[in-house]
Amino acid sequence: MRHARVIGIAGLVVIAVGAVAFAQSTVQPLPDAPAVETRDLDDNAVAELAKTTHGDPQKGAQLAGACAACHGLDGNADADPSLYPRIAGQSERYMARQLALFKSGERVNAIMQPFAMPLSAQDMRDLGAHYAQQTSGAGIADDAVVEAGPYEGMKFFEVGQKLFRSGDTDRGIPACMACHGPAGSGNPGPAYPHVGGQQAWYSSGRLYAYREGQTSEDDKHLFNVMAAVAKSLTDEEIEAVSSYMQGLHARPDPTMLAAIEAQAASMPAPAVPAEAQAVPATDATADEALDAAEPAPAAESAPAPAPETP
Repeated sequence: MRHARVIGIAGLVVIAVGAVAFAQSTVQPLPDAPAVETRDLDDNAVAELAKTTHGDPQKGAQLAGACAACHGLDGNADADPSLYPRIAGQSERYMARQLALFKSGERVNAIMQPFAMPLSAQDMRDLGAHYAQQTSGAGIADDAVVEAGPYEGMKFFEVGQKLFRSGDTDRGIPACMACHGPAGSGNPGPAYPHVGGQQAWYSSGRLYAYREGQTSEDDKHLFNVMAAVAKSLTDEEIEAVSSYMQGLHARPDPTMLAAIEAQAASMPAPAVPAEAQAVPATDATADEALDAAEPAPAAESAPAPAPETP
Protein backbone atom coordinates (compact mmCIF):
# COMPACT_ATOMS: atom_id res chain seq x y z
CA MET A 1 0.00 0.00 0.00
CA ARG A 2 2.85 2.37 0.86
CA HIS A 3 4.51 1.70 -2.52
CA ALA A 4 1.22 2.33 -4.28
CA ARG A 5 0.86 5.63 -2.48
CA VAL A 6 4.39 6.67 -3.44
CA ILE A 7 3.73 5.75 -7.05
CA GLY A 8 0.47 7.69 -6.96
CA ILE A 9 2.15 10.82 -5.55
CA ALA A 10 4.93 10.54 -8.12
CA GLY A 11 2.32 10.32 -10.84
CA LEU A 12 0.64 13.50 -9.58
CA VAL A 13 3.98 15.29 -9.56
CA VAL A 14 4.62 14.26 -13.18
CA ILE A 15 1.16 15.47 -14.18
CA ALA A 16 1.66 18.78 -12.38
CA VAL A 17 5.04 19.38 -14.04
CA GLY A 18 3.54 18.51 -17.41
CA ALA A 19 0.67 20.92 -16.82
CA VAL A 20 3.06 23.77 -16.00
CA ALA A 21 5.12 23.03 -19.13
CA PHE A 22 1.98 22.99 -21.26
CA ALA A 23 0.75 26.27 -19.77
CA GLN A 24 4.09 27.93 -20.52
CA SER A 25 3.99 26.75 -24.14
CA THR A 26 0.62 28.27 -24.98
CA VAL A 27 0.47 31.47 -26.97
CA GLN A 28 -2.15 33.00 -24.71
CA PRO A 29 -1.62 31.86 -21.10
CA LEU A 30 -4.48 31.84 -18.68
CA PRO A 31 -4.79 34.92 -16.47
CA ASP A 32 -3.51 34.80 -12.92
CA ALA A 33 -5.63 32.49 -10.77
CA PRO A 34 -6.57 33.36 -7.19
CA ALA A 35 -3.81 32.38 -4.78
CA VAL A 36 -4.42 29.61 -2.25
CA GLU A 37 -1.39 27.75 -0.94
CA THR A 38 1.18 30.43 -1.74
CA ARG A 39 -0.78 33.35 -0.28
CA ASP A 40 1.31 33.35 2.92
CA LEU A 41 4.70 33.78 1.24
CA ASP A 42 5.39 37.27 2.60
CA ASP A 43 2.37 39.35 3.52
CA ASN A 44 4.53 42.42 4.16
CA ALA A 45 6.27 42.52 0.77
CA VAL A 46 4.11 45.27 -0.73
CA ALA A 47 4.04 47.34 2.47
CA GLU A 48 7.84 47.24 2.63
CA LEU A 49 8.05 49.28 -0.58
CA ALA A 50 6.98 52.36 1.37
CA LYS A 51 10.30 52.23 3.27
CA THR A 52 12.47 52.28 0.15
CA THR A 53 14.32 55.08 -1.62
CA HIS A 54 14.78 55.70 -5.34
CA GLY A 55 16.33 52.71 -7.06
CA ASP A 56 19.99 52.48 -8.05
CA PRO A 57 20.18 51.28 -11.69
CA GLN A 58 23.77 50.07 -11.28
CA LYS A 59 22.82 47.81 -8.40
CA GLY A 60 19.78 46.74 -10.39
CA ALA A 61 22.00 45.78 -13.33
CA GLN A 62 23.91 43.41 -11.04
CA LEU A 63 20.68 41.79 -9.87
CA ALA A 64 19.29 41.56 -13.41
CA GLY A 65 21.55 38.66 -14.32
CA ALA A 66 19.01 36.27 -12.87
CA CYS A 67 16.30 37.81 -15.07
CA ALA A 68 18.22 37.61 -18.35
CA ALA A 69 17.55 33.94 -19.07
CA CYS A 70 13.84 34.60 -19.53
CA HIS A 71 13.52 38.33 -20.20
CA GLY A 72 16.72 38.92 -22.18
CA LEU A 73 19.82 40.90 -21.29
CA ASP A 74 18.02 44.20 -21.84
CA GLY A 75 14.54 43.08 -20.82
CA ASN A 76 13.19 42.57 -24.34
CA ALA A 77 12.65 38.80 -24.08
CA ASP A 78 14.06 38.20 -27.54
CA ALA A 79 15.03 34.59 -26.78
CA ASP A 80 11.43 33.41 -26.58
CA PRO A 81 8.92 36.26 -26.87
CA SER A 82 6.03 33.78 -26.91
CA LEU A 83 6.66 32.87 -23.26
CA TYR A 84 7.97 35.93 -21.46
CA PRO A 85 6.85 39.59 -21.55
CA ARG A 86 9.02 42.58 -22.31
CA ILE A 87 10.10 44.49 -19.22
CA ALA A 88 12.51 46.93 -20.88
CA GLY A 89 11.40 50.52 -20.42
CA GLN A 90 8.99 49.60 -17.63
CA SER A 91 8.69 52.21 -14.88
CA GLU A 92 10.58 51.69 -11.64
CA ARG A 93 7.56 51.84 -9.34
CA TYR A 94 5.42 49.54 -11.46
CA MET A 95 8.19 46.96 -11.72
CA ALA A 96 8.89 47.05 -7.97
CA ARG A 97 5.21 46.63 -7.12
CA GLN A 98 4.76 43.65 -9.40
CA LEU A 99 7.79 41.94 -7.86
CA ALA A 100 6.36 42.60 -4.42
CA LEU A 101 3.02 41.13 -5.48
CA PHE A 102 4.81 37.98 -6.65
CA LYS A 103 6.71 37.75 -3.36
CA SER A 104 3.58 38.25 -1.26
CA GLY A 105 1.60 35.68 -3.23
CA GLU A 106 -1.03 38.26 -4.20
CA ARG A 107 -0.06 37.65 -7.80
CA VAL A 108 0.47 33.94 -8.38
CA ASN A 109 3.11 32.82 -10.84
CA ALA A 110 5.04 29.62 -10.24
CA ILE A 111 8.00 30.86 -12.29
CA MET A 112 8.31 34.36 -10.83
CA GLN A 113 7.74 33.67 -7.14
CA PRO A 114 11.04 31.79 -6.53
CA PHE A 115 12.95 34.68 -8.13
CA ALA A 116 11.06 37.34 -6.17
CA MET A 117 11.36 35.66 -2.76
CA PRO A 118 15.03 36.52 -2.02
CA LEU A 119 14.65 40.15 -3.15
CA SER A 120 14.38 42.93 -0.59
CA ALA A 121 12.04 45.83 -1.24
CA GLN A 122 15.05 48.00 -2.12
CA ASP A 123 16.30 45.31 -4.51
CA MET A 124 12.98 45.58 -6.31
CA ARG A 125 13.35 49.36 -6.66
CA ASP A 126 16.92 48.88 -7.93
CA LEU A 127 15.78 46.36 -10.54
CA GLY A 128 12.99 48.68 -11.57
CA ALA A 129 15.45 51.56 -11.98
CA HIS A 130 17.66 49.39 -14.18
CA TYR A 131 14.89 48.29 -16.51
CA ALA A 132 13.44 51.80 -16.66
CA GLN A 133 16.66 52.84 -18.40
CA GLN A 134 16.45 50.12 -21.04
CA THR A 135 14.94 50.82 -24.45
CA SER A 136 11.88 48.75 -25.20
CA GLY A 137 11.70 47.05 -28.56
CA ALA A 138 8.51 46.34 -30.45
CA GLY A 139 6.91 43.64 -32.50
CA ILE A 140 4.62 43.79 -35.52
CA ALA A 141 0.93 44.62 -35.46
CA ASP A 142 -1.52 42.46 -37.40
CA ASP A 143 -2.67 44.23 -40.57
CA ALA A 144 -5.02 41.51 -41.83
CA VAL A 145 -8.38 42.83 -43.01
CA VAL A 146 -11.37 42.04 -40.78
CA GLU A 147 -13.83 40.06 -42.91
CA ALA A 148 -16.99 40.19 -40.79
CA GLY A 149 -18.63 41.88 -37.85
CA PRO A 150 -18.84 45.54 -36.81
CA TYR A 151 -15.28 46.24 -37.97
CA GLU A 152 -15.59 44.60 -41.37
CA GLY A 153 -13.18 46.09 -43.90
CA MET A 154 -10.83 47.60 -41.30
CA LYS A 155 -7.34 46.28 -40.73
CA PHE A 156 -7.13 44.37 -37.47
CA PHE A 157 -4.62 46.72 -35.85
CA GLU A 158 -6.78 49.70 -36.85
CA VAL A 159 -9.52 48.43 -34.56
CA GLY A 160 -7.06 48.55 -31.70
CA GLN A 161 -5.64 51.87 -32.86
CA LYS A 162 -9.08 53.47 -32.69
CA LEU A 163 -9.64 52.25 -29.14
CA PHE A 164 -6.13 53.16 -28.03
CA ARG A 165 -6.32 56.70 -29.40
CA SER A 166 -10.00 57.57 -29.05
CA GLY A 167 -11.72 54.96 -26.90
CA ASP A 168 -15.47 54.60 -27.32
CA THR A 169 -17.53 57.32 -25.64
CA ASP A 170 -20.82 55.55 -26.31
CA ARG A 171 -19.71 52.63 -24.14
CA GLY A 172 -17.77 54.68 -21.63
CA ILE A 173 -14.37 53.35 -22.75
CA PRO A 174 -11.63 56.00 -22.40
CA ALA A 175 -8.69 56.22 -24.77
CA CYS A 176 -5.83 53.99 -23.62
CA MET A 177 -3.31 56.72 -24.36
CA ALA A 178 -4.95 58.99 -21.77
CA CYS A 179 -3.10 56.98 -19.10
CA HIS A 180 -0.44 55.09 -21.03
CA GLY A 181 0.67 57.90 -23.36
CA PRO A 182 0.54 58.23 -27.18
CA ALA A 183 3.50 55.86 -27.60
CA GLY A 184 2.41 53.55 -24.78
CA SER A 185 5.31 54.68 -22.58
CA GLY A 186 3.18 54.68 -19.43
CA ASN A 187 3.16 57.17 -16.57
CA PRO A 188 5.72 56.57 -13.81
CA GLY A 189 3.93 58.91 -11.37
CA PRO A 190 0.80 56.83 -10.74
CA ALA A 191 2.73 53.73 -11.89
CA TYR A 192 0.72 53.16 -15.05
CA PRO A 193 2.78 50.61 -16.99
CA HIS A 194 4.67 50.86 -20.24
CA VAL A 195 2.56 48.98 -22.83
CA GLY A 196 4.15 50.02 -26.12
CA GLY A 197 5.87 47.06 -27.78
CA GLN A 198 4.54 44.58 -25.23
CA GLN A 199 3.88 41.06 -26.48
CA ALA A 200 0.27 40.82 -27.67
CA TRP A 201 -0.33 37.49 -25.91
CA TYR A 202 0.67 39.03 -22.57
CA SER A 203 -1.42 42.19 -22.96
CA SER A 204 -4.49 40.25 -24.03
CA GLY A 205 -4.11 37.83 -21.11
CA ARG A 206 -4.02 40.72 -18.67
CA LEU A 207 -7.00 42.42 -20.32
CA TYR A 208 -9.05 39.23 -20.11
CA ALA A 209 -8.22 39.00 -16.39
CA TYR A 210 -9.28 42.62 -15.88
CA ARG A 211 -12.53 42.07 -17.77
CA GLU A 212 -13.37 39.00 -15.69
CA GLY A 213 -12.38 40.68 -12.43
CA GLN A 214 -9.81 37.99 -11.64
CA THR A 215 -7.39 39.26 -9.00
CA SER A 216 -6.17 38.29 -5.57
CA GLU A 217 -4.54 41.63 -4.77
CA ASP A 218 -5.36 43.10 -1.37
CA ASP A 219 -5.34 46.69 -2.64
CA LYS A 220 -7.56 46.62 -5.72
CA HIS A 221 -7.77 50.32 -6.55
CA LEU A 222 -5.37 50.11 -9.52
CA PHE A 223 -6.89 46.83 -10.67
CA ASN A 224 -10.37 48.35 -10.55
CA VAL A 225 -9.30 51.20 -12.85
CA MET A 226 -8.47 48.73 -15.59
CA ALA A 227 -11.40 46.44 -14.78
CA ALA A 228 -13.78 49.33 -15.45
CA VAL A 229 -12.10 49.97 -18.83
CA ALA A 230 -11.98 46.34 -19.93
CA LYS A 231 -15.45 45.25 -18.87
CA SER A 232 -17.05 46.42 -22.14
CA LEU A 233 -14.38 45.15 -24.52
CA THR A 234 -15.14 42.21 -26.79
CA ASP A 235 -12.65 39.41 -27.42
CA GLU A 236 -11.94 40.87 -30.85
CA GLU A 237 -11.26 44.31 -29.39
CA ILE A 238 -8.96 42.93 -26.70
CA GLU A 239 -6.93 41.05 -29.28
CA ALA A 240 -6.88 44.04 -31.65
CA VAL A 241 -5.71 46.61 -29.09
CA SER A 242 -3.09 44.13 -27.87
CA SER A 243 -1.84 43.69 -31.44
CA TYR A 244 -1.73 47.46 -31.95
CA MET A 245 0.27 47.95 -28.73
CA GLN A 246 2.69 45.20 -29.77
CA GLY A 247 3.71 47.27 -32.79
CA LEU A 248 3.65 50.60 -30.94
CA HIS A 249 6.91 52.40 -30.25
CA ALA A 250 8.09 55.96 -29.92
CA ARG A 251 10.69 55.82 -32.70
CA PRO A 252 12.33 53.21 -34.94
CA ASP A 253 14.89 51.02 -33.22
CA PRO A 254 18.48 51.28 -34.60
CA THR A 255 18.08 48.34 -36.98
CA MET A 256 14.82 49.65 -38.42
CA LEU A 257 16.17 53.20 -38.62
CA ALA A 258 19.22 52.00 -40.58
CA ALA A 259 16.94 50.11 -42.98
CA ILE A 260 14.77 53.21 -43.50
CA GLU A 261 17.82 55.40 -44.17
CA ALA A 262 19.28 52.85 -46.61
CA GLN A 263 16.01 52.67 -48.50
CA ALA A 264 15.75 56.46 -48.65
CA ALA A 265 19.33 56.73 -49.98
CA SER A 266 18.63 54.22 -52.75
CA MET A 267 15.57 56.06 -54.04
CA PRO A 268 16.02 58.41 -57.03
CA ALA A 269 15.77 62.13 -56.45
CA PRO A 270 12.31 63.52 -57.21
CA ALA A 271 11.93 65.23 -60.59
CA VAL A 272 11.73 69.03 -60.53
CA PRO A 273 9.02 70.56 -62.75
CA ALA A 274 10.41 72.56 -65.66
CA GLU A 275 8.64 75.74 -64.63
CA ALA A 276 10.30 75.57 -61.21
CA GLN A 277 13.83 75.31 -62.62
CA ALA A 278 15.89 78.51 -62.45
CA VAL A 279 17.02 80.09 -65.73
CA PRO A 280 20.76 80.93 -65.58
CA ALA A 281 21.77 84.50 -66.34
CA THR A 282 23.89 84.88 -69.51
CA ASP A 283 24.52 88.59 -70.17
CA ALA A 284 24.95 89.70 -66.59
CA THR A 285 27.53 88.98 -64.00
CA ALA A 286 26.61 87.20 -60.77
CA ASP A 287 26.57 90.48 -58.87
CA GLU A 288 24.39 92.09 -61.51
CA ALA A 289 22.03 89.14 -61.41
CA LEU A 290 21.69 89.50 -57.64
CA ASP A 291 21.11 93.24 -57.98
CA ALA A 292 18.48 92.58 -60.59
CA ALA A 293 16.73 90.15 -58.27
CA GLU A 294 16.46 92.72 -55.48
CA PRO A 295 13.39 94.94 -55.50
CA ALA A 296 13.99 98.45 -56.78
CA PRO A 297 13.77 101.19 -54.15
CA ALA A 298 10.51 103.05 -54.12
CA ALA A 299 10.65 106.26 -56.13
CA GLU A 300 10.56 109.40 -54.04
CA SER A 301 7.37 111.29 -54.66
CA ALA A 302 7.64 114.92 -55.68
CA PRO A 303 6.29 117.41 -53.16
CA ALA A 304 2.75 118.49 -53.89
CA PRO A 305 2.54 122.03 -55.34
CA ALA A 306 1.47 124.73 -52.91
CA PRO A 307 -2.09 125.84 -53.41
CA GLU A 308 -2.44 129.14 -55.26
CA THR A 309 -3.60 132.06 -53.21
CA PRO A 310 -6.55 133.92 -54.59
